Amino acid sequence: MDNLHPPVFSPPWFSQGSGGIPLARKLCYAVGGVPYQITAISIGISLQIFLLDVVQMQASYVSMILFVSRAWDAVTDPLVGYLVSRSKRTPIGKLTPWLLLSTPLGVLSYLLLWFEPQGLMSEPLSVLWFLTAACLFETLMSCYNVPYLSLNMFLGGDQRDRDSATAYRMSVEMVAMLLASVIQGQVVAVYNTEKQEACQQLGQAHDTSQSTSPPQTASLQETQKAFLTSSLVMGALFFLCSLVLFLGVKEQQAPLCSDDKVRPPYLTSLKMLICHIPYQRLVLGFVFSALAMQMSWSNFVLFCSHAAGLGAQFQYLLLALLGSACIAVPLWQAVLLRIGKKATVIIGLSLFIPAVIIVACVPSNLPVFMTMCILMGFSIATVFLLPWSMLPDVVDDFAMKHPSCKDLEPLFFSCYAFCNKLAGGLSVGISAMILQFAGYRAGACHHADGVVMALIVLFSPVPIALLLMGLVFFCTYPINERQLQEQLTTVQFQVSE
Repeated sequence: MDNLHPPVFSPPWFSQGSGGIPLARKLCYAVGGVPYQITAISIGISLQIFLLDVVQMQASYVSMILFVSRAWDAVTDPLVGYLVSRSKRTPIGKLTPWLLLSTPLGVLSYLLLWFEPQGLMSEPLSVLWFLTAACLFETLMSCYNVPYLSLNMFLGGDQRDRDSATAYRMSVEMVAMLLASVIQGQVVAVYNTEKQEACQQLGQAHDTSQSTSPPQTASLQETQKAFLTSSLVMGALFFLCSLVLFLGVKEQQAPLCSDDKVRPPYLTSLKMLICHIPYQRLVLGFVFSALAMQMSWSNFVLFCSHAAGLGAQFQYLLLALLGSACIAVPLWQAVLLRIGKKATVIIGLSLFIPAVIIVACVPSNLPVFMTMCILMGFSIATVFLLPWSMLPDVVDDFAMKHPSCKDLEPLFFSCYAFCNKLAGGLSVGISAMILQFAGYRAGACHHADGVVMALIVLFSPVPIALLLMGLVFFCTYPINERQLQEQLTTVQFQVSE
């Protein structure tokens, strides 16, 4: 008899009734976000330094590796999202098998990314090695991260429960980022110490020999060991957190009426997503904001070392930035419940602009820099929390307007994740290319004024311009979550009847 009625909107989380999401499930789900964040932080902070100064690869090759590996996500993220949506349900769920299979392979590929077969490869083969390792890692992380993000829609509960689960996830991820930053900060400290000692030795040798040969570069063997050790620690955390996710989160069943719905072809699904106005505005606002933040973030170490002269204090600046971001996540969650998500994201992102302007004007003043890092941390917390909290609202809105479609949640989240990774790839790729043009020399002890100016521009003016563009799109975001919740409640009542 059900087939006589037209399909109605019934998202999978409605099947849980009014029980909500248990706290233990929220916490275990939040822990599952740690692997992506700790590896992303490590790559964002250290990979550029590792390739430039440890491997001593040309900046143009580094730019190519960083950009191509992220551009590869342009293919893998949406495709993985579509493959996940086409997957058949197993006894442990539809998304969980992807998490289980990708975890061990993801850990292995991450370790390969920091291993250099020294003395065994020419420079072209070394470039191919790291390019292959980076693309393999990005592919496997897509196979992990896309199902994980989509799991938010299958935890149970209602909109407020899912917003709460997202806040828990962001809080745990910020703590994970802080932990990863402490670990990478120690690696960078080893790098700065060994680089300074090696440069002093090279300078003494140069003065003794009165050589007129081109400037030498420092060999950083201890730094290479530190990078490999940190990758082992990150790999162990990756595996343990994935285990907690698997044991602590049970994927909820699909709605009973899903058989009445259709699963559009891939290109049709993609076109429907792109044409959905709220999704357009949210994705564009997120891309430009994430690109702005990651442009500053990817140059943070080099800016501290070469422009601000505060390389020895880098780990303290990083702790101030991420520590304030950890504190800010629950505060922004409380604010958005009062004034709404759209207003909160606009206010939070706006804090970033005066902070980077002041840092660019007085980069060598440690107390001012640290104070501005705290302000930047509050702003960065909004780009971590708010867009991901707004995305389920867009999925709800799309499902109400297209009630005959099903299983498109992974595609929504995969395209969104792709935009985030693409922003990261563009930021490091563009940065490495500009530094190459400015005269950055891999392994060099000192750099010209043009390199310092390029770092200042990449850290402040460029991110400000990108962030202003992102704020324009967020201002035109059309969804009011309170009105949406009322509409969802009405539809739920109709379904119950």
